[in-house]
Amino acid sequence: MNLAITSGYVVPVDGDPIDGGTVLIQDGKITAVGRDVAVPDGTPVVDAAGGWVLPGFVEAHGHLGVYEEAEGWAGQDTNEMTDPNGARLRALDAINPADLAFADALSGGVTTAVIKPGSGNPIGGQTVAIKCWGRSVDEMLLKEPVSVKSALGENPKRVYGDQKKLPSTRQGVAAVIRDAFMKAQDYKARRTAAAEEGKPFDRDGTLEILVRVLDGELPWCQHTHRADDIATALRLADEFGYRVVVNHGTEGHLLADTLAAKKVPVIIGPLFTSRSKVELRQRSLRNPGILARAGVQLAITTDHPVVPIHFLVHQATLAVKEGLDPVTALRSITLDPARIMGLDDRVGALRPGLDGDVVIWSGDPLDVMSRALRVFISGREVYSYTDGESVVTDPYYREFK
Repeated sequence: MNLAITSGYVVPVDGDPIDGGTVLIQDGKITAVGRDVAVPDGTPVVDAAGGWVLPGFVEAHGHLGVYEEAEGWAGQDTNEMTDPNGARLRALDAINPADLAFADALSGGVTTAVIKPGSGNPIGGQTVAIKCWGRSVDEMLLKEPVSVKSALGENPKRVYGDQKKLPSTRQGVAAVIRDAFMKAQDYKARRTAAAEEGKPFDRDGTLEILVRVLDGELPWCQHTHRADDIATALRLADEFGYRVVVNHGTEGHLLADTLAAKKVPVIIGPLFTSRSKVELRQRSLRNPGILARAGVQLAITTDHPVVPIHFLVHQATLAVKEGLDPVTALRSITLDPARIMGLDDRVGALRPGLDGDVVIWSGDPLDVMSRALRVFISGREVYSYTDGESVVTDPYYREFK
């Protein structure tokens, strides 16, 4: 799709704002951003005068499509809680694009989401990055797998403790993860030997994906809240040499200097929840600012449906109220989650070469009274808000050009 968005207050995120700027999109990709951009004849033009123009937001940790709203048991495919090691499982295979959450995402300016299995297993499965609009997950696909989801702390020990099986304690959860990686190391050695000798080799989907983690191809997204569990996450990562990303990180501020020194990013949130369990006693909107000031790379998450996906920007706003720098706040829902999840070659900023995922806001998105007025994915308008009515373009009946 070709499109020129003109005359707006353009916030590229990875550069200085441009008042009266233009974003030019050709064949679905951004080709120019600036004040004096030549718009080719015949290019459709959208006048954004009086509005703010930003990249679509990136949700780094959500369950859209796998934990469907208003569906109950029928739409709950987040956790396969029958095997503590679900590395072979793929969130991709369970996403329903008809989930109501995708329309909500667009209304909140969210155009990209990393969908993750749940936190009921020590090893939950493979995550996937998708755009928030499309007929099938294959059309929405941005990248897969993006990472592997793992969980420490209360959730897995509760799930399997209730089943009277391993793991029912924190040491059991860590042991399951450690055993899995030792098996993956042995598997890799046998696979290499078989290849060198030209012998057949029986593949194992669970161990294949864990080898990719060991080889540094995929980060390890570690669900962890308490500081002691974060320390365990770092210990395991050091032991096996994989890249770890702390997810949730409720008590990450207590180890902020350690996380910064080790260059371990934190996807923090959800922030609009009660302290519903012991792990969340330290939950605070002050924590993102503490982490950022310590030098930790930060992304903010709703963990949808724990917090509705369209409240992503509001979490950033209230984190600013509690000490997070506004520039860092915008980065925490755009460029930084894209970088953390390895998507910054496609999304997260307004820069030539990236996808034409652009949102026109009525004003500063960190102002709770601002609205996403028009949303474009790859240059195609997929959402608009006019005269109190939200309209999502129906992906099932779109025209193909």
